Amino acid sequence: MELLVLFGTFAVLLLIGAPVALCLGMASFATIAFIGLPPVVVFQRLNSGISVFALLAIPFFIYAGELMVRGDIARRLVALAGAAVGHLRGGLGQVNITASVLFGGISGSAAADASAIGGLMIPQMEKRGYGRDYAVNITVTSSIIALMLPPSHNLIIYSISAGGRISIADLFTAGIVPGLLLALALMVVAWFVAKKRGYTTEPFPGARAVVGLLFSALPGLILVAIIFGGVRSGVFTASESSCIAVIYAIAVTIFVYRSLPWSEFVAATKSAVRTSSMVLLVIGSAAAFGWLLAYLKVPAELVQWMKGISQNPLVILLLLNVLLLLLGTFMDMSPLIVITTPIFLPVAMAYGIDPVQFGIILILNLGIGLCTPPVGAVLFVGCAVGKVKISEVIKTIWPFYLAAIAVLLLVTYVPALSLWLPSVFK
Repeated sequence: MELLVLFGTFAVLLLIGAPVALCLGMASFATIAFIGLPPVVVFQRLNSGISVFALLAIPFFIYAGELMVRGDIARRLVALAGAAVGHLRGGLGQVNITASVLFGGISGSAAADASAIGGLMIPQMEKRGYGRDYAVNITVTSSIIALMLPPSHNLIIYSISAGGRISIADLFTAGIVPGLLLALALMVVAWFVAKKRGYTTEPFPGARAVVGLLFSALPGLILVAIIFGGVRSGVFTASESSCIAVIYAIAVTIFVYRSLPWSEFVAATKSAVRTSSMVLLVIGSAAAFGWLLAYLKVPAELVQWMKGISQNPLVILLLLNVLLLLLGTFMDMSPLIVITTPIFLPVAMAYGIDPVQFGIILILNLGIGLCTPPVGAVLFVGCAVGKVKISEVIKTIWPFYLAAIAVLLLVTYVPALSLWLPSVFK
């Protein structure tokens, strides 16, 4: 009955359009009242959920991404990608995906990637004769890549939700190969769709132009090396690297590129504060919700239920993928990570699945959910930037969905794709 109150209250509030943080908090309050525990427990769990030192990395990484978005970094990365891969079939589509790889390693955010790269690429693609739906399809699905490349703050949230026992450095490293594999899969699909529609290619500007644009974009790309190399080598923690990222982003955009006027600096600061406050409030509310799930012994019961279905890890992984894909279509990513990690991670570990591999599976699953209606936040961003209806995009986006799901299955059933690179750095 307690679970009915918890999930029922949450579902009703979500259906009437209440903010996710409010849904989680009110559902926790209702269940606490039903059980007879003091209401102050919710505030205690919320406070403990956000009073984690490692969470400091999230607002600083968000801030660094905002500074890079407004400081001309995205345009330079798109120019570099255009020179490098624009001559392939589907020209600007390939540029869009490659730019997402380069920018994703700086922003770590799917929404920021879709907004920044989409704002630059979708109008250009439309002017060159590409279908608007094709441009939005690529922008939306390629933004998932940012979730798996360092400095993805979602990987940090997963580590904290797992009790801080999983190395953030290992997670950052584990996401690189799957992220690049997803980019390759999307580029193949973009090539076939472009060939079918008869889209043209862009002329190759020559190696000298590519090298020149590489040097132009290099100060921004160095940020990725600083974050990944510093965390991976143990020189500084993820929280410390996020502060260094902000200082470096300010230095590059103001003193090197000279492309961040005071008005944009203020706008970036305000946007980072707003986004960080929303993310942290959701994390705190989800922590209270997750504590109740643990209190009601949901993870243990789920493990037993799964064992009753099958003892085969391959079957269990398939069930977990289906459940996560379904959940991802109805909720935003951050709260789902906090809620589902304490529930599903014990199940995965009970079947011998490495927690680092499961983290990449979880993030990729929920990333696909961001591109899927009815609550696909990144899908909404892409459609808003591209000024196209969601119904039009859904009709033609399915080949890109299939590519993402194919990569998900590979990451799920070939552990080496996510675990090989971390083992190299051991």
